[in-house]
Amino acid sequence: MDECFNLVQLPEIAARLIKTSTSKQLLFYGEMGVGKTTLIKEIIQQLGVEDTVSSPTYSLVNVYETNEGSAVYHFDFYRINDEEEALDMGIDEYLDSPHWCFIEWPERIKNLLPLNALEIHLSLEADGKRRIKTN
Repeated sequence: MDECFNLVQLPEIAARLIKTSTSKQLLFYGEMGVGKTTLIKEIIQQLGVEDTVSSPTYSLVNVYETNEGSAVYHFDFYRINDEEEALDMGIDEYLDSPHWCFIEWPERIKNLLPLNALEIHLSLEADGKRRIKTN
């Protein structure tokens, strides 16, 4: 996927990511304010989470439950100083689970990431649209 979108198209983008992802570990790359958390919120809601979804910037991880009783993990590693902090919180157990894992700032734990994770790169275009590239 390599395309530009605006916020009105966000539900469509989220649905397509859920449908086409070959991994339940999604890594979100992009500068501060590009829309990583906004996209993750939409994906989590489409997975059937009715709770209010927020960024786990200070808690490192938020755990949500879908309508079907499945867990969804949302990580934000912006504030960690080294990978040891992620290991101490049990990142390997989360990533080894069968549940969806959404990781913001994955470059901060690059040596701990699963090889089969889907990378999602977001950037802001001059016209205000977001560009999304996956690989």
